[in-house]
Order: sequence, then structure tokens, then C-alpha cells
Amino acid sequence: MARVVVDVMPKPEILDPQGKAVTGALGRLGFDGMSVRQGKRFELEIDGELDDARLAEVHRAAEMLLANTVIEYFTVRVEDAPASASPPAEQGA
Repeated sequence: MARVVVDVMPKPEILDPQGKAVTGALGRLGFDGMSVRQGKRFELEIDGELDDARLAEVHRAAEMLLANTVIEYFTVRVEDAPASASPPAEQGA
């Protein structure tokens, strides 16, 4: 089983109110010199062999459903997933 990651971000010319809010909060907390743009990350677990046809299928799915290509761009990449990987521990829990 392969893991494919689709990262979706607002296009540079699109306003990002969530990113601006996070940028402001970071500044108020003393984290100066940081600017944030907020996006989305989708992890897809792909059954079977991951070949060019399957990657093209993921790209079509991202274009049709995962991203609004009028205001967002996306990237598709294959991520190495160890066989017995566990999710990272939550911070502050």
C-alpha cells in the first residue's frame, strides 16, 4: 500500500484570512518575522501498485474534488510510509 499526499494551498493572489489570523496571533505571542498561509493536506492510501496511471488518477481526483482550482493550487507527491508507522504524538495533550 502506498501513501500519496495532496497539498492544497491558496493561490498567491488570493486573500488568506485564516493565514492572516494565525500570523497575527504568532506576533502577539512573540513569534516575530513569521508569515503564514494556511492550506490543506490530504493523505490517500492507495491499494495495489502505484504506477503512472494511478498517480494520474490521484491528480484527477485532486483537480475535481480536493482543490478548487480557481483559487487554489495543489501538489501531488508519494510519501514513504514505514510498514509499522504510528501517527506522531499530539503536542500539549
